[in-house]
Amino acid sequence: MCSLLAVFGCKPKKQTIAAPKPVATVPDKSLSKLDAIRASQLSYNTFSGKAKTRLDINGSSNDVTLNIRIQKGKKIWVSVTAIAGIEVARALITPDSLWVINKLQGLYLQRPFAYIYSYTSRQINFDSLEALLVGNAIPQLINEDAKLQADSGRTVMLGNLQELTYKLVLGIDLKSNHTELIDQDAGQSLTIDNSAFIAATNRVLPSQIDMSSVMPKKKVKMNLHYIKADFDQPLEYPFSIPSGYSPAK
Repeated sequence: MCSLLAVFGCKPKKQTIAAPKPVATVPDKSLSKLDAIRASQLSYNTFSGKAKTRLDINGSSNDVTLNIRIQKGKKIWVSVTAIAGIEVARALITPDSLWVINKLQGLYLQRPFAYIYSYTSRQINFDSLEALLVGNAIPQLINEDAKLQADSGRTVMLGNLQELTYKLVLGIDLKSNHTELIDQDAGQSLTIDNSAFIAATNRVLPSQIDMSSVMPKKKVKMNLHYIKADFDQPLEYPFSIPSGYSPAK
């Protein structure tokens, strides 16, 4: 579960995603290129999504369903269900903490947010996780030091964040299509591909998000396919440690 997170209501209104051809957003010509890119990313207060997901850790794969709820800037709630809709794990991530319940083994984990740096670079912060889960570009990659290139109607951004080198590929609508983050000294890399863009609550987001994280002695792949999505609906984020559960070592 921690590997999966690192790569990363009231009743929510039920909504099956249709798949119309998304209309490309025409950037405001009065904006600078960087401002136009920022303006083209999804803006929302809350997000809820249900995703069929294949998780592969060091060659061992499992098919699960993720129910994801986000309160922008405050919390990410994830429920993991397996066969027959049985919940096997639940997680709550905030900008400063990480909580995970393992229902199969009756264990729980509580760590500071920095715990995820065991699985990924320190440049991946809470805002980065939020962005990845809805298909937005990682915010800190869109900066004045990046080198911009045009490539067949797409925009390519190349740059460095301390020890990281990165490549961000944006479509004609300036939405993130492909991201590469590489830390050569640490032997870490993270690749994200967004595809099959669809409409949900008057917004356009990728229904397919593929992530691949490579670290020394660890390889994690996650293929996430949203089958439901909604924005700005009232949500609940239930999370408590059941009695009798033990802390994980």
